[in-house]
Amino acid sequence: MKTITDTDKDYFCDIQAPCFQLLTKDEIEQVQASRTQVLFRKGENLTKQGAFASYVLFIVTGFVKQMIEGDSTRGYNLKIVRPGEFLGLSSVFGRNTFDYSAIALTDVQTFLIEKEVIAKLISTDGKFAFSIIKRYCEQSNLLFDSISKLVYKQMNGRLADTLLYLSPDEYSGVNIFPVLSRKDIAEFAGISTESTVKLLKTFEKDGLISLKDKDIILLDRKALQEISRRG
Repeated sequence: MKTITDTDKDYFCDIQAPCFQLLTKDEIEQVQASRTQVLFRKGENLTKQGAFASYVLFIVTGFVKQMIEGDSTRGYNLKIVRPGEFLGLSSVFGRNTFDYSAIALTDVQTFLIEKEVIAKLISTDGKFAFSIIKRYCEQSNLLFDSISKLVYKQMNGRLADTLLYLSPDEYSGVNIFPVLSRKDIAEFAGISTESTVKLLKTFEKDGLISLKDKDIILLDRKALQEISRRG
């Protein structure tokens, strides 16, 4: 982890997000005064489940794995957090700890913003509050979708869901499969690593995907969507 100062070449002057563009000049100054720009290296924790949360993180560049930690060998991956998204919003009005861990899949540039400032802006600026609430609801919907997948779908459906979710089509053409291990993919699907490896080979044999080292190429999205639909 490295703090970025205004003399560094990687320093960002403005937070380029629609919700911050809605702020007044005085409100922007409040955010700027409370923010710290930090570079997290690949593999580092941005948040730790159960740790005290004094700030909200805004992702500027890079990709982050958001996960619920279980025992020492298994967890459950909730989502990939992309540039322009927040981590830690639930701590603004909820518990004073992070509900999940977040791990950098690539080098990640972030702004750490004091959560009291975010809470103040939400209480005084309706447009900003609407934007934040909308983001929070989207995160809640994703969580409910994840629970539904775990409850109602079998392993084939879960893995098909995961492959479709992680495909470059969902990330503006950016391929994140090479930065994910088979264990990562298993923890997105909520199944064991061994079962994931076996199912991936079955999907490849059936002509649905192509495996090349860590990369996974989807060859038949319609068939995967049908597997996902059937569960």
